[in-house]
Amino acid sequence: MNVLAIFKVAGRALFRNKVRSLLTMLGIIIGVAAVIVTVSIGVGAQQSVSAQINGLGSNLLIILPGSVTQGGARTGSGGASTLTPADGLALAKLPHVAAVSPQVNARAQVIANGSNWATSISGVAPSYTFIRTWPLSSGLFFSDTDIAASAKVCVLGQTVVDNLWPDGSSPVGKTLLIRNVPFTIIGVLKARGQSATGQDQDDTVLIPFSSALERLTGGTTIGTLLVSADDTSTIALVQSEVTQLLEQRHRITASQPDDFTVRNLQDIANAASATAAVMEYLLAGVAAVSLVVGGIGIMNIMLVSVTERTREIGLRIAVGARSLTILMQFLIEAVLLSSAGGAIGIALGALGSIGVAVFGGWPMVIPPAAVFVAFAFSALTGIFFGYYPASQAAKMNPIEALRFE
Repeated sequence: MNVLAIFKVAGRALFRNKVRSLLTMLGIIIGVAAVIVTVSIGVGAQQSVSAQINGLGSNLLIILPGSVTQGGARTGSGGASTLTPADGLALAKLPHVAAVSPQVNARAQVIANGSNWATSISGVAPSYTFIRTWPLSSGLFFSDTDIAASAKVCVLGQTVVDNLWPDGSSPVGKTLLIRNVPFTIIGVLKARGQSATGQDQDDTVLIPFSSALERLTGGTTIGTLLVSADDTSTIALVQSEVTQLLEQRHRITASQPDDFTVRNLQDIANAASATAAVMEYLLAGVAAVSLVVGGIGIMNIMLVSVTERTREIGLRIAVGARSLTILMQFLIEAVLLSSAGGAIGIALGALGSIGVAVFGGWPMVIPPAAVFVAFAFSALTGIFFGYYPASQAAKMNPIEALRFE
């Protein structure tokens, strides 16, 4: 009997017991669907984390004030007011630095259009939109001339616009009062949504950092320096160069602790991606257990099938069927069961991934490699767990089989 004929015989045998065949495939279906969904969630989580980290800025380093000791007491992180705009200008000259922006943070009640809103005020440089990869939806951003003149201009986040202009009209060209100081609105930032920590990024007003120092804080030091490396591969080098330059500028010797902290967001991204990968492996492991359970179900049903068809097997051997043909028939039945279950599981897994994306707001990513591996594993499960029942059928003594009741 040729292979095509064996496939036909195996298919008819399975079709005769449709309900039993479907229930046998159920374990494989659930296992493969679980593999597809969990891998999709894992890859989507990694991409989501990477997108959120990258959304904070382009190859970003964040420099924060460190700690100083005053009268024997350490002020803790952020207690050192030593970062200045001049530090930012010096860092911008480093060879692998693409852009630098000081950032002065404050919180204030803003008034416009007969309404008011409490929001965060950030004094930044014109390079801020490049560093944060944050375009405008309308209007313009302030320029170096505005920085030099400490101009009273501002750019609004979308949340501020929605609360002060609920009618949807454009605020560009209108006046915003910040601590009773009138600022002209020259632009609106594109809506960005929540950050990785759940903070509303659009609830902000950006002004020139020189204006923030002169009109809001009255100080000469800044709270943060944002530094963008020219490439992902140079982030570590830039971090080292930034640390060395600031130590020189702040006259910090080898025996003294730094009065600043340099944070590399790439380390955070790598750690978060590693966590997501571990969760993906754990979930995929649970799904693999489902496949094994499904394989055991196939073995069980195939053993039952061999017992039920003992006389049929004996008759076929008696009329000349070879042991290899019997082995192939039952092995093909097991592979058909597992492969059909794998195909149905892939379809259900894809639907499950779409459901997660739609209802959970999770990015849907189904790697083709995961689909191929899941289907191949389901077929191999059929071969592995179907071989023993098939070999038992092939080894039958035709005389004893014909006598079987």
